[in-house]
Amino acid sequence: MIKVSSIKQYMYCPMKLYLQTHVDKHENKDYQLAVEIKKLKIDIQDLIKKNMRKVKKEMVLSEIESVLSDNIDPYIKSTTNAIKSMNLGLEASKINEIIDNAYFSIKITALKIKQSMTILDKNAFEIIDMFFPNCMYSYLIKDDSLDIIGTCDKIEIIDGKYYPVLLKNGNPPLKGVWKTDSIELVSNAILIEEEFATDVYVGFVDYEKIGDRRPVVMDVDLRKSYFDTLREVKEIIENKKMPDVKKSSKKCEKCEYNEICFKNG
Repeated sequence: MIKVSSIKQYMYCPMKLYLQTHVDKHENKDYQLAVEIKKLKIDIQDLIKKNMRKVKKEMVLSEIESVLSDNIDPYIKSTTNAIKSMNLGLEASKINEIIDNAYFSIKITALKIKQSMTILDKNAFEIIDMFFPNCMYSYLIKDDSLDIIGTCDKIEIIDGKYYPVLLKNGNPPLKGVWKTDSIELVSNAILIEEEFATDVYVGFVDYEKIGDRRPVVMDVDLRKSYFDTLREVKEIIENKKMPDVKKSSKKCEKCEYNEICFKNG
């Protein structure tokens, strides 16, 4: 069964997918670390949601930020300590980045809450669904007909419609979303359609570093591109097809397979 993470890896570098699948027999610590960090970010959002219930319309912006920040620091500290105990290579710079992103998100959320409470003349608990719609996190879906399995970062459910959401911490493009992100998103959309017998027309990529949500239309061209990619991934994984790859100094110099790849090239 093909994992969505394998499709994502192919989009980043087909050769890396090949080497991971057919050469490297060790557990991929980078992937496991990424999963743990994603879980932490989801938990932080849940804490902000719980804290939002205590926000009152008469509060000034600094008070709202303070309320939303309640228990964030100790939770990040305890969770990152637990991750470090797994020996996954969590660096201090990454922890600082997580903290900075959390408080940036709090500032943006506080400003939006204040504006909404003022316009609607309501306390925060009355408008919480505007900011945190009904959703499912880290939802695992398996599609036997396509032989694919994947975990959706987030699925928002609004008026009976399902919307896949990717949570991304990297730098976004100036416009739209990265091709890698759009392919990962449409793969989640297709899994959701099969799981819930529904149609998915739009998904979103949340670029958390700048607090920006960008829509992606699940049109015919994107779906066609996804299935073309899926066929290539299956060729690499199931038939051991060696991909042709243009080497990139930016990607290659940081890759753990650098020496093997260049030796073979």
